[in-house]
Amino acid sequence: MESSLWVSKTGLDAQQMRMTVISNNLANVNTVGFKRDRAVFEDLLYQNVRQAGGSTGGDNQSPTGLMMGTGVRIVATEKTHTQGSMIQTKNALDMAIQGEGMFQVLQPDGTFGYTRDGSFKLSVDRELVTSNGMQLQPAITIPQNAESISIGEDGTVSIQPYGNAEEQVIGQLLLTRFVNYAGLEPMGKNLYRETSASGAPLVGVPDADGAGRISQGSLEAANVNVVEEMVNMIETQRAYEINSKAISSVDSMLRFLNQNL
Repeated sequence: MESSLWVSKTGLDAQQMRMTVISNNLANVNTVGFKRDRAVFEDLLYQNVRQAGGSTGGDNQSPTGLMMGTGVRIVATEKTHTQGSMIQTKNALDMAIQGEGMFQVLQPDGTFGYTRDGSFKLSVDRELVTSNGMQLQPAITIPQNAESISIGEDGTVSIQPYGNAEEQVIGQLLLTRFVNYAGLEPMGKNLYRETSASGAPLVGVPDADGAGRISQGSLEAANVNVVEEMVNMIETQRAYEINSKAISSVDSMLRFLNQNL
């Protein structure tokens, strides 16, 4: 009977971890480009009391077995890379990706990070950088004489110089796609890192070969549905209460046995 306590204990641990995942989703509901997490559950090893198909006497076989489960655990947290809604900012340096792809940025250690957060800024060198100062790749430098900046859906970056000069193309944005986005490792700061599970990065021009389009003057909101997360929270709370109730019930049964035997 003591095994029931440990089975329920694994249920409590798993539901507590799921609540942490849900809380993180809700905490990042206003984070640009955030992708919600989903907890993936897995049952633990089974105790084989009687094997299915075993002999029950003569030529008879047991049609079913007797397998006692030992609990549950969370085996993974999976990012759901669905499209978030578009937020209109009217800021010329804000960009949202409609479809597949990520922006590639250069990290301080020389490696690349990947993000859906398109809220770029101008550095002191007039280069496009993230809010943490990481340079967009390939680098885009805005000239001093730029009166306005235009970014096409295909990633073409153009400026309108002061005066009546013609529009000038100054660069080309590229997007990076992955075979398995769920295999990317989140690092914080709205960044992801390539892993062996994500596959090698596929760099290409926006709005071509399956890559998404660039929407200037917009940002992609988090794909967190607050109502859905609240429902998941209630479900997790009820599951936690049920597992706690199971522990209380087993404790009562053990107390009864101790007092009456």
